[in-house]
Amino acid sequence: MELHGISDYEFVSIRDWLFKQTGISLTPAKKTLVCSRLHKRLRALSLSSYGDYFSLLSSNRDQDEAQTAIDLLTTNETYFFREAEHFQLLGELAQKARRDQPFRVWSAACSSGEEVYTIAMTLAEHERRGAGPAWEVRGSDVSARVLDMARSAHYPMDRATDIPPALLKRYCLSGTGPYHDTLLVERSLREKIEFAQINLIEPLPELVPFDAIFLRNVLIYFDPPVKRKVVGQLLSRLTGDGVLFVSMAESLHGLFDKLVSVAPGAYRFDRRR
Repeated sequence: MELHGISDYEFVSIRDWLFKQTGISLTPAKKTLVCSRLHKRLRALSLSSYGDYFSLLSSNRDQDEAQTAIDLLTTNETYFFREAEHFQLLGELAQKARRDQPFRVWSAACSSGEEVYTIAMTLAEHERRGAGPAWEVRGSDVSARVLDMARSAHYPMDRATDIPPALLKRYCLSGTGPYHDTLLVERSLREKIEFAQINLIEPLPELVPFDAIFLRNVLIYFDPPVKRKVVGQLLSRLTGDGVLFVSMAESLHGLFDKLVSVAPGAYRFDRRR
């Protein structure tokens, strides 16, 4: 069956469907990405056009396929210790935190999990040295597929380039035999992490307050009203002195009057103002 490229109308239909499901707004520059990521699904389902695929998605007849489409269209690149300055600040926050309760961190769009395990290594290292409290980490994403990858904690070794050698040795296991050139995050870290599928544009589940929330390299995909809604929900889940981390290339300036910048890409919500 011959499959032609995606038309402008088909792209807009799928783009609008994705926005309704996730709040992510794709620009016309993403047309090629949509085409390439969904191409195999059309082949697998013996569909002759992207319009037919959109009809399937919008009919709500196949929720598994809808989840597959969301997984394919929302996966973003991530890696260990991305924007390392944020983890230095996280360690400083942990050092100042109370010792009579866990220090809680949420990676709210964790993708395949590298950010979650970077947070865990940072906090475990401070706790090991007596410079930080016990800790808990939650990771969430809208994509079920990347959450499965995150739960496995198993990565190609070439993804470990930015992990400091001492932490790589202490918190990761090197694969052997058929698992050569891979790493597995150590069990003691994995056991202190929870993963959950959460769509940030929907009402959030009941969650304990967090001392830090990471939402990096995500807001660029939201239009201003969705961005305001998502950030507002996350701020409501922070402790009084909690910090919201976004990408160092992103700014929340003008989004909320009470946001105070504490470092590039890091904000507190001043409830006193």
